[in-house]
Formats: sequence, structure tokens, C-alpha cells
Amino acid sequence: MPETAFLDARGEVLRDLPDFAREPETLRALYTAMVRARTFDAKAIALQRTGRLGTYASSLGQEAVSVGVAAAMAEEDVFLPSFREHGGQLWRGVTPEELFLYWGGDERGNDFAGPRQDFPVCVPVAAQFPHAAGVALAMQQTGEGVAVAIGGDGATSKGDFYEALNVVGAWDLPAVFVINNNQWAISMPRTEQTRARTLADKAVAAGLPGEQVDGNDVIAVREATARAIGRARGGEGGTLVECVSYRLGDHTTADDASRYRDDAEVSAHWKEEPLIRLRNHLVAEHGWGKAEEDALLRSCHDEIEAAAERYLATAPQPARAMFAHLYASLPEDVAAQAGEAGDG
Repeated sequence: MPETAFLDARGEVLRDLPDFAREPETLRALYTAMVRARTFDAKAIALQRTGRLGTYASSLGQEAVSVGVAAAMAEEDVFLPSFREHGGQLWRGVTPEELFLYWGGDERGNDFAGPRQDFPVCVPVAAQFPHAAGVALAMQQTGEGVAVAIGGDGATSKGDFYEALNVVGAWDLPAVFVINNNQWAISMPRTEQTRARTLADKAVAAGLPGEQVDGNDVIAVREATARAIGRARGGEGGTLVECVSYRLGDHTTADDASRYRDDAEVSAHWKEEPLIRLRNHLVAEHGWGKAEEDALLRSCHDEIEAAAERYLATAPQPARAMFAHLYASLPEDVAAQAGEAGDG
């Protein structure tokens, strides 16, 4: 199955654009969301490097995947992200401050004020896919909504992924599984993970349609995801969408990718990254200029800086808070531990 793209690396149109991609405001919204995600990313890494945030997973070069997916979703759908979907979460209404709190080790960051039905960040690799199958089963019963989960290429090597994919196919569940194939599962290259020709081909064993798209083209990601969601919403079951991207940074801030990747390889992939691609298209076709670009960068910078300041000013929870959501009534031994924790 060929990789689908609408824009090439220079932002030039390769084929007829879908209707939404002919609307300047829609394209500007997609571009804004990717710039916002990258601005958040840069600030999060700066905070981590100065000891004010925990280990963090960058989405550098992969913004088009989560933004494109989230842009295709309806409000009632449920988003089940892994640990690299900041752009999609921000699109869905999670605030930068909440994301900073989460990555700073404060679980209050997962108590989203916005998309209450969306799941929190899933750090265990591929665990979100069985969760998505369960959500989709519930949605099948109510007849409302679609479960949309994103994971990396490494997730497709886990049993959780295969089991969830199989049950989605067997029960015709309204779920869309998206794979951000950024070519690296930490230090393991995609070529050493599987003999499958494409990761989208893994849908065949579950009896599902699979499609591979250019994950650096936000238009292609949104269009493919929208079609998959439409199938699910229409009672036609699930879909696997593989988005081919590239991880331009380290796996997380605890990783040093230079130990296992060649710098020349990474440099070559910078030419394909999604922000430049869409910006070039906006400049060529929709009058995007320096004034608009500067205003957007300034707006995103100011928003993220203000969110970071609020995060840093947030008082930490007392130690006793770790017991707050374990039980309706604490068992005697746990209650004793909570008492020892006190209020500090």
C-alpha cells in the first residue's frame, strides 16, 4: 500500500487537496497548532534541563501526527495518547499548564479541565491500545463516539497492540489505531523490529483496513484519520493508520540518540519536517508572510511562558495526597501510612 501525501517536503501540492485543505483558515489553524506544540516542547526541554521538570519525551518533527489526528476528531470522541502527543492534547483542550504539571510529576495535570473523557498520558508502551478497545466496546453499546489511540512504531511489537487490534477486528469496534512510525523505538530501528513491509500491513491479520500516510504532512494525517473515524462512526469497524515520520530529537531527555544514530541521517530528515512544509504552502498559496509568522511566534511564546510561570508557582501537594484516590475507605495498614505522611 503506497504512502499517501498531499504536500511534498517543499510544500508543493502533489495531488488534489481535500476540501478542508482548500480553506486558508483551516490550514492556518493546523499550522498554529504545530507551532504551539513545538513552542511547548522547547520550553519543556529547557525546564527539564534546569531541573524544574521531570524526564520528558519530545515531539520534535512529529507534530503533524497528533495535530492531524486530533483535528479529525469530534468532541465526543475519546483520545488515548502515548507520551508524545502534546500537540493533539493541546488541540483537544488540555492546557499547557496541565501538561507542565504532569511532566513535573504532579498528577493534577491529568485532571483536564477541558476534554474530560480523554485518557491521560500513557507511558507504558502499547498499554493504551487495550484501553482504546475497551472504550470502543462501550461506545459500540451506546452508539456514540470513536476511540482514537496513538502509539509509536515500537508499540506494534508488543502483545498489547496485537491483542487490542485483534479484538477491534473481531468485534467490529469503533476504534482508530494510529502509529507514529518515527523509525526508532528508543535505540531500536524500525528495520530491526519487524519483517512486515509496512506497519499498516499488520492490520491484515485482524481483518482491518490499514493505510500508510506521510506523517510529516498534516493534511494527509487529518484526511486519513477523518476517513477512518467516518468508517468507525458509520458502523464499519476499526482502521489502522501508519504515519511515517522521523524522531528528530532524543527518545526522551534521559536518552542520548547520538550513541546509536548518525548525525548525517538526522540532518537529512530535517528537510522533511512538517512545520516548514506547511508554512511554505501557506506562503505560496495563501499569503502567509513575515508579519503573520512573527505574530504567531510571539503569541505562542507568550502563552507558553505564562503557563510555565503558573506551573512553577503552583504549590506542591502534601505527601498525604498520594493516598487520596486509592480507596473509598482506606484499609487499616494504608491508613496508618497515610497518618505517618501527615500534612506535609
